[in-house]
Amino acid sequence: MYDPIKRTRSLEKIAYQGRDRRYYRFRGAKWYGGIATGDVAVCNLRCVFCWAGDSIMDRPQDVGKYHSPVDAFSRLDKIASKGGYSQLRLSGQEPTIGREHLLELLGLVEKSPYRFILETNGILLGSEPDYASALSGFRKLHVRVSLKGTCEEEFNSMTGAEPESFKLQLAALSKLKDAKVSCHPAVMVSFSTKENFAALSDRLDEIDRSLFQQLEIEELIAYPHVMKRLETAGFTTGTSHPPHDVPNDLV
Repeated sequence: MYDPIKRTRSLEKIAYQGRDRRYYRFRGAKWYGGIATGDVAVCNLRCVFCWAGDSIMDRPQDVGKYHSPVDAFSRLDKIASKGGYSQLRLSGQEPTIGREHLLELLGLVEKSPYRFILETNGILLGSEPDYASALSGFRKLHVRVSLKGTCEEEFNSMTGAEPESFKLQLAALSKLKDAKVSCHPAVMVSFSTKENFAALSDRLDEIDRSLFQQLEIEELIAYPHVMKRLETAGFTTGTSHPPHDVPNDLV
């Protein structure tokens, strides 16, 4: 078991140098109807269902390279222009690690025609007092907070992290709402019970009644390396989809 905040601090030197952030790829993707994506390396969680390869999870210092905010935006812009996309995003591992890089990148997006989606587990947004408020000035930003399960027990089972850290994910949504930052929650439910899902709906309602209405359902994508990881960890797989046949409502 580990503390995600302490894990963040131990990996910061790998994640970024000054304003330069480590990325392992830039790509076009089908999600959100088509989007230019920068996949960052280094995460403060170790989700057993993560689609990132084992080398990316286990040896982030050996993958990708550092990019400045200007270079990252330029690469995303080129992909979006070529693909006819109107949206950009950061995904992969955890893009809130390296705040200065993220804020400078968002400043560049504000001057562009694009909408920007930040995919995050919310741990740092929930733990740092002013991180969510620092995002409040970016009008083209939307934050997707990916909840790792529906409760503390599921969070611990899926990530190996301290159960209480699940509350930081909920705190992130609360702070984003308070700062009037456009956001919505997503939740991995392939390993969840109906009872726990119902309890999550109540917890989201306590923060803001719109959150459960906007809740995005995530289900397991059965990449071979993910299935092997789950088998090794002793997980019984719930609802899942092969990578080539993900339902349109989940894309």
